[in-house]
Amino acid sequence: MKKKFKLQDLDCANCAAKMEDAIKKIDGVNDASVSFMTQKMTLDIEENRIDEVMKAVVAACSKIEPDCKIIL
Repeated sequence: MKKKFKLQDLDCANCAAKMEDAIKKIDGVNDASVSFMTQKMTLDIEENRIDEVMKAVVAACSKIEPDCKIIL
């Protein structure tokens, strides 16, 4: 299931790339794309695990870019 999220305060393209790599390693994520230019994140998540996966995504992103907020 593909879901799109708006990002707030993503500061650099390097952080976006690190976030994307970390998200792709999370169990239940089939694919991920984080765009610094558009401040958007697109995830392909297993449908029956959305809540569990999103908690892991938020935790991974906050470790890399603490100021960045994912608008759920």
